[in-house]
Order: sequence, then structure tokens, then C-alpha cells
Amino acid sequence: PTRIATNVLFRQLVRHQSTDASLILERSINRVQLLGRVGQDPVMRQVEGRNPVTIFSMATNEMWRSGDAETSPAGDVSQKTTWHRVSIFKPGLRDVAYQYVKKGSRVLVEGKLDYGEYVDKNNVRRQATTIIADNIVFLSDNIRGKDQ
Repeated sequence: PTRIATNVLFRQLVRHQSTDASLILERSINRVQLLGRVGQDPVMRQVEGRNPVTIFSMATNEMWRSGDAETSPAGDVSQKTTWHRVSIFKPGLRDVAYQYVKKGSRVLVEGKLDYGEYVDKNNVRRQATTIIADNIVFLSDNIRGKDQ
């Protein structure tokens, strides 16, 4: 009985607070998974006053057959490669990625999309899309060791 009363009271409290526009919190998701190959050995950068970040590029490929598959089953295969910038701020993962990820490694990266701006060396404002990784699964045997 007390548990039911507590649940009812909690629901009423949540319903009451939800009417206040400043307290409405809707669930949203910013999640991305990439499976592909690393395009360059990672670099670690540190901007003054901020924590270090490990950065590398990663390629994903999309393939399709041109033409009608029923009339020409051996149609030309086309491929599009998309390059992604991966940044890792999470301390343990950042260091593991810097040490073991290498160009050509096949990895699964999980994280979120981040959109930002920067000014390039010619003083031109550019937009950048980055994957902020919070998990990496190594799928290649050819990982780089610290003594290589």
C-alpha cells in the first residue's frame, strides 16, 4: 500500500513539473556506429588549457551494382568512400587508441556526432563534423604496439 501511494505521488509530481516548460526533458539520441578502416595513424593533440585528444581519420565504403539486377546480374559495381574524423577525449580510451590504432586497422567506432567550426590557416571559417568516440572495437590483428 505505501509503495503504491509513493508511486502515485511520484507520478503526480512528475506530471506537475512537466507542465513547466523549463523542466520538460525529452529523450533524444545522438548515436553513431562506424565500421571501417583507419586512414592514418592517430595523433594526440593538446590545446592549451584543455585535456588531450586523440584524432584519426576513418573510411567507410558504400557499394552498389549499376543497372537492373534482374537483366544484368553482373552489372558494374560502384563504390563510394566516405571519410570521417574521429576524436577521443575519454582518458583511458584516448590512450589505448593512440597506442594501438594504426593506419589500415579495421575498427568499429561508437560515439556521437559533433558539429563545430574552426578557422583554417588562410583565416577562412570552416565547418567540421566529428565523431566523438566513446568505444572502439579492434577487428584487425595488425594493431600497432608501443615498441613498433
